[in-house]
Amino acid sequence: MSLEIVHYNDPVLRKKGEKITVFDEALASFAGEMIDTMHKAMGIGLAAQQVGRAVQVCVVDLRPAEAEFEWKLDGASPPLEVFMPMVIVNPKVTVSKRAPLAPLEEGCLSFPEIRGTVVRADVIGVKFQDEKGLAHTLECTGLLARCILHEVDHLHGVLFIDRMEKEVRALIDDSVKALAKRTRAERAAAPS
Repeated sequence: MSLEIVHYNDPVLRKKGEKITVFDEALASFAGEMIDTMHKAMGIGLAAQQVGRAVQVCVVDLRPAEAEFEWKLDGASPPLEVFMPMVIVNPKVTVSKRAPLAPLEEGCLSFPEIRGTVVRADVIGVKFQDEKGLAHTLECTGLLARCILHEVDHLHGVLFIDRMEKEVRALIDDSVKALAKRTRAERAAAPS
């Protein structure tokens, strides 16, 4: 079952997610619905805030992406098909001060048809739990690192537009304002 993706200007997108402490069937079901929603929207990542819940859960699936990146999951390099889609719970990201930075155009399912260049670290480490509560470590580069940084930002109420340089943000500002206005109007028209 798919969940509804909330759009920019919905207050939940600015909420920091609560840590997950209960790993049960409800969490596994929610994670599965998030994966279905991400796939249906043709995205490569989705955070709980984007479906209206301020908790520390995001999902990632780069199998359809045509990009090169490297990874080590729990010290090994299994094929993507073995561990994707990934459910990432309570992530803690580390970025080395020496990590190279890379600019790349990003989009976001909460900002339909709005894209802009964001500079992010190209190499990261992540400690997280899966939907069963099992602990994992991931070291990754390229698009996988960027995707995780984007989704973990969501878990802290930070949006990709917040990471854009002023000149880049100015190019999409009219579209962002129009989306915010549409979201306000939809929320006002929704039954309470």
